[in-house]
Amino acid sequence: MIHIVEVGARDGLQNEKTDISTEQKIQMLEGFVEAGLTKLEAVSFVHPKLVPAMADAEDILIHWKRPTTIEVAGLALNRRGVDRAMQTSITHLHLSMAVSDAFNLKNAKRSVQDGLADLLPSVREAQSIKPVSAILATSFGCPFSGSVSELEVMRMVDAFLQAGASKIVLGDTTGMAHPSLVKERVSALFTEFGKDLELGLHFHNTRGLALANTLAGYESGVRHFDASIAGLGGCPYAPLAVGNVCTEDMVHMFEEMGIKTGVELDSLIGLAQTIQEWFPKPLAGMVMKAGKANELTKQSE
Repeated sequence: MIHIVEVGARDGLQNEKTDISTEQKIQMLEGFVEAGLTKLEAVSFVHPKLVPAMADAEDILIHWKRPTTIEVAGLALNRRGVDRAMQTSITHLHLSMAVSDAFNLKNAKRSVQDGLADLLPSVREAQSIKPVSAILATSFGCPFSGSVSELEVMRMVDAFLQAGASKIVLGDTTGMAHPSLVKERVSALFTEFGKDLELGLHFHNTRGLALANTLAGYESGVRHFDASIAGLGGCPYAPLAVGNVCTEDMVHMFEEMGIKTGVELDSLIGLAQTIQEWFPKPLAGMVMKAGKANELTKQSE
């Protein structure tokens, strides 16, 4: 069994030029729940002038009638964002920070050292109230400074775990990972911190390797994956970044392999097709266009 965190309503929309209304975002979230997704990253608490698409975070959480069984996360980049997040109905707090100094300066206007000094006390304070996940961007490489060492990743993972984070997510912000690197990095983390480490992976498909990297992570023992409906996504501060690994494509891959996801694929495909109608461009998801492989097999029999 794998566990999917659906990030389409947050990471999926934050970089889109098409204006998606609060009502449409709530429709997305309701569709995720209907499809059986139980872990949703719904909003982010960032400056509305910097990321206008996320300006309605509080409105979404107020007006969405969330089932009590659903885990709802909000993302924050700094203490101000954490303060906003903790005043809402989110059940989980996601904190994001880049391992790379160069990227962190672009994304959050501060060094890694300054970012840790700001965020680590927030982890300690928040963890007593809500579970905290640390999403470590550029864990497999930085578009500005190139490779990111295993040691750099290890140090940041250790810092967040020592501060009380309950989950670590390695982010491949601009699609610089490949399956061998994924296996090496995951293996090193499990060796250093133990198999009980709750580890997630967050892949972007910038170079077409997101599903391959997902499978590499699974084969290395990871069972928690972020994904975005229809392959939506991208970072405003990452050059040439494209969408996240596509949720329905990921579910299709695992289900074809006989690995349970707990997700109703037909419902998810229908939702992806509905969301496609909101955008003037073709979205990246493949299964919503081609259909499920097992359906084609049945037609040929």
